Amino acid sequence: MRLIACIFSLLFGIFVIGNIVIVAQEVPVKISQKDREGAIKSLSENIKRSYVFPDAAEKIAAKLKANAATYASIDEGAALAEALTRDIQSINGDKHLRVRFSPEVLPERKEISEPSAEEIKERVAFMKRVNFGFESVKRLDGNIGYIELRGFMDPAMGENTVAAAMDFIANTDALIFDLRRNGGGDPEMVQLICSYFFGDDPVHLNDLYWREGDQTKEFWTTPKVRGAKYLGKDIYILTSSRTFSGAEEFSYNLKNLKRASIVGETTGGGAHPGGFFRLGDHFSAFISTGRAINPITKTNWEGTGVKPDVETSADAAYNTAYLQAIEKSLKGTVDPDLKRALSDLAERLRKELGKGAK
Repeated sequence: MRLIACIFSLLFGIFVIGNIVIVAQEVPVKISQKDREGAIKSLSENIKRSYVFPDAAEKIAAKLKANAATYASIDEGAALAEALTRDIQSINGDKHLRVRFSPEVLPERKEISEPSAEEIKERVAFMKRVNFGFESVKRLDGNIGYIELRGFMDPAMGENTVAAAMDFIANTDALIFDLRRNGGGDPEMVQLICSYFFGDDPVHLNDLYWREGDQTKEFWTTPKVRGAKYLGKDIYILTSSRTFSGAEEFSYNLKNLKRASIVGETTGGGAHPGGFFRLGDHFSAFISTGRAINPITKTNWEGTGVKPDVETSADAAYNTAYLQAIEKSLKGTVDPDLKRALSDLAERLRKELGKGAK
């Protein structure tokens, strides 16, 4: 299965999580006719062979052939990658489909799912450096938990960090899970974190269909996790238009299972996982080789995004969710001192939201 976590595209001279891209070098670099024609030919062949929708793959290949004269006039690598990306996305709007240019020669491997020892070492170092995606874990005033997660990374290596984060917020009254700057990652990490929010009975979260082998993999919660489960308490997921791919799956799973409220903006709309394909010495492409199938809706969020339960701007999402959590705590509070403190906090949050006191 040609699946590789998007977070490991450092070896291509680019850091990518979902649709969030940081280009390592923006200086225009000229390309040869051989590099250009070889990349286009390889792109067409790989899409026809591996893209999850065979009919769309044929249309994409036809578009690439029809636009050959346009590509022949482009002599800069980044500009060609941009033009190819625009054209392959235009057929069915798949935001995962994307061509990358690297000024450096890309490493070769027999299978894209088999990185070299050096690449694995770099990947592990990167994941540790970014704390396996956990940017911030806090206990907010009013006893509300807060986790900001920037990416879903390898669960085998990151499960201790997940457990530490969940243990830290275990005694809070509600949890805010911030995915506003999360572009996705490993579906097995999505599965692991979701497992913290359900009991011992397995819950069907999502399926991934893969064109290769015409197979479907089911994802269910696991009864046992390393840290403390977070059961019977409210969860609020913050989203933005930048929330993408695996982060959308996490939101979509919990929304449809009625385990979380989504607060913020409609997400980016990318439900097709896949992997990077080497197109030549300087070009690679992310090609969607699978698609998500939710067991409840029988579809996914491709093109539409995950729509929030409470729609607001990304900037206002934090205070909006925080206020909802505090207002619910107020309803169940009888201690006068705590009630007064929570009321003061709720009033402050309302003012910050521009609503004024109620």
